[in-house]
Amino acid sequence: MTKTQARPNVLGGLAGFAWLLVVLVPVYYVVITSLRDQEGFFSSNPLAPPAEPTLDSYRLVLENDFLRYLGNSVVVTLVTVVITVSVSLLAAYYVVRGGGRLARLTYRSFLLGLAIPLQATIIPVYYLITQIRLYDTLLAIILPSAAFAIPLTVIILANFLRDVPNELFESMRLDGAGHWRMVWSLVLPLTRPAVVTVAVYDALQVWNGFLFPLILTQSPDQRVLPLALWSFQGQFTVNIPAVLAAVVLSTLPVLALYILGRRQLVGGLTAGFGR
Repeated sequence: MTKTQARPNVLGGLAGFAWLLVVLVPVYYVVITSLRDQEGFFSSNPLAPPAEPTLDSYRLVLENDFLRYLGNSVVVTLVTVVITVSVSLLAAYYVVRGGGRLARLTYRSFLLGLAIPLQATIIPVYYLITQIRLYDTLLAIILPSAAFAIPLTVIILANFLRDVPNELFESMRLDGAGHWRMVWSLVLPLTRPAVVTVAVYDALQVWNGFLFPLILTQSPDQRVLPLALWSFQGQFTVNIPAVLAAVVLSTLPVLALYILGRRQLVGGLTAGFGR
């Protein structure tokens, strides 16, 4: 008996290779350009490696308060993710275990939150932030970012939480455990893949957020990295290597986060919507 050999998918391989080039060529261009000096950028082949690589552009960026902007982005991202995950986990537990009409209405409210675009609410958000005197603070970015991240986070956690067997909750209830104890000792350990998933996803969204920092902050001390990159374009008008060096530096933390959490991100999303 002869085994049937699978025919190679040449067309699929070519398409995959073409897509790889589409992704890698811009990344390659950004990295090698950030290693050029300003004169070399205008006089050499843009896709050729620099003859004399230099880190002057990175040094220039770091000398222009880049670390302060990095710290602001880290604070905004961490605090937003902690608030979002904490609130969403409790809300998902109530939606799944509440079982009443109010719980179903709450879940539908979160579904409705997905249909509201962020850009459509920027004027009411700006008015609210100014009225509570949080304008031009990091909290002005954190609170709206968490509010818009909560609906999707609740839906993912709720779908994941529905897969937890009801017998486990009943066993803990017979042992005298209350809701807080069940959330801490049962829900959190069993939904850890989903929690990591939403934490990584929300962190990526907040880290790259631009609209809230642009509208709700003003002073340089409160800038986060996306807004700082925008300001660098004006500050380093013709110094393209410096602008791209800032892009590379701002990408490294989120790239590391994605590499560490990519399996949880993909696996948790597919498991959360498996039912």
